[in-house]
Amino acid sequence: MKFPAETLRLALPMAALALLLAAVFWLRPNAMGYTGLHLLFKLALPIALATLAQMVILSVNDLDLSLGAYVSFVTCVTATFLVESPALGWLILVASVAAYAGLGAVIAWRGLPAIVVTLGMSFVWGGFAVLILPAPGGTAPGWVAALTGWRPPLVPFGILSSVVVAIAAHLFIMRATPGVLMRGVGGNERSVARAGWSVLRARALAYATAAVFAVASGISLTGLMTSGDANIATRYTLLSIAGAILGGAEFMGGRVSAIGAVTGALTLLLAGSFLTFLNVPPDWQIGAQGLILIAVLALRLALGRLERSR
Repeated sequence: MKFPAETLRLALPMAALALLLAAVFWLRPNAMGYTGLHLLFKLALPIALATLAQMVILSVNDLDLSLGAYVSFVTCVTATFLVESPALGWLILVASVAAYAGLGAVIAWRGLPAIVVTLGMSFVWGGFAVLILPAPGGTAPGWVAALTGWRPPLVPFGILSSVVVAIAAHLFIMRATPGVLMRGVGGNERSVARAGWSVLRARALAYATAAVFAVASGISLTGLMTSGDANIATRYTLLSIAGAILGGAEFMGGRVSAIGAVTGALTLLLAGSFLTFLNVPPDWQIGAQGLILIAVLALRLALGRLERSR
């Protein structure tokens, strides 16, 4: 029996998440309750949103190496300007989204390598973050703290919010015209241009959309950590790439999955807790997470070849 490629790409990260969750429950049976799940997935929302941001960039065959620095910048703006002067804070965030869109347009216009440009922008966002908040501090706006501190019945906030953003992102990327256009640019840029659409505008839209997801990631992270920090999300760059790829995204062809990306992000988040329970030192955990990613990707490649051979 043949399975669609989309189903295969989604089944593997879900299976990996289920296996890790079972392993965590085996090591820590008390984690099976509401409180245990809440602690395991407390940081799920910001990581899921950051992974969705990277997924959008991947949909146009680019890669964003400034994402972690940008999310850290957003936490600094949120913990300071959104508290002291909300109007100015929102103006800064809107301007940063516009800057992201402009960056995508310039990359498309001049044919620049996105990896190099975004790597340079990571230093820019990091510098702005340090200027705003030289040392960790500030505080989360009241409405942000109330939202991220909400304890819904039955399902912890981290899991519930991740499911909601996954479904919303899936509908936008797969069904809405802007999402289809962005994936079209990644799949066949010339066909999009022949159909009368502007490739430059489509790439600018992709970068703006990614920035919106990243802003939401930074705001939610501020609420969960109750402060801002210029270096708080530096790991999100690699985690978002790994989560999106683990969730079925590919570097070329506009093939992405919003639900898969969120599942991949949750898998990597849970992998960190699992390794902690095994007393693996933090310095080794990144390498261990990489091995998990390589194993799943190798299995996906093997199954894909098997399907094509039938």
